[in-house]
Amino acid sequence: MGARSARLPASPGGPSSPMFSSLVSDILFGFMGLISIINPVSGAFIFFDRTSSFSDDERRLLAKRVAINSFCVLIVTFFVGTPILNFFGITIEALRIGGGLAVAVAGWNMLNAPDRSPDAAPAVEQFDPEAANSKAFFPLTIPFTTGPGTIATAIALNANRTHKLSAFVLSSIASIAISVLVGLVIYYVYGRSARFAHYLGVDGTRVALRVSAFLLLCIGVQIILTGLQGFLAPIAALRAAP
Repeated sequence: MGARSARLPASPGGPSSPMFSSLVSDILFGFMGLISIINPVSGAFIFFDRTSSFSDDERRLLAKRVAINSFCVLIVTFFVGTPILNFFGITIEALRIGGGLAVAVAGWNMLNAPDRSPDAAPAVEQFDPEAANSKAFFPLTIPFTTGPGTIATAIALNANRTHKLSAFVLSSIASIAISVLVGLVIYYVYGRSARFAHYLGVDGTRVALRVSAFLLLCIGVQIILTGLQGFLAPIAALRAAP
């Protein structure tokens, strides 16, 4: 058995193959990059503030719609984001500056919004599915959840996608897997935003909301600065050239 017990070569599609390892690495890298930008824990307090008059079941239903919308936004961005930008002549820098401005304004408005009195509970609204669908896409999905930073990152992840069939298939599988994972995390965290608020209490939720709004403002400013840097860097390079 000594000679026959030599290790057999791994199958091309086996778990130890370089192709499988590359796929897992791409999924983990893309997921961690997008989820750090989306930051669903911080967004959960914004989501809870915007749905304070909803019941738990209605809030979970809306969280599901936001998660599905986020999945669709990521899928569209992964596969046709770059061609759409090229068709309209929009650069990544313009996307970052315009989208970052929208995010920064939203964060500024939330940061300066007056606090509601904890003794005066908001009036209970009749749950309207059409109004919920409207809130699910704007502003809860765009720009609060999958904003310009997320879209720009998703486009950048697939910027080097080749037309080789095997590489295209692996990249497509990774894109779909990343979108599914991000959507599941958004649904889980947003659907339990009331529980987070309950653990923190009224004052803790108020502080967390202010911190989340400030972080949203900072994210918007950072996206603008990144866009300006990308826009001004070629100009500076041309002026520095002899």
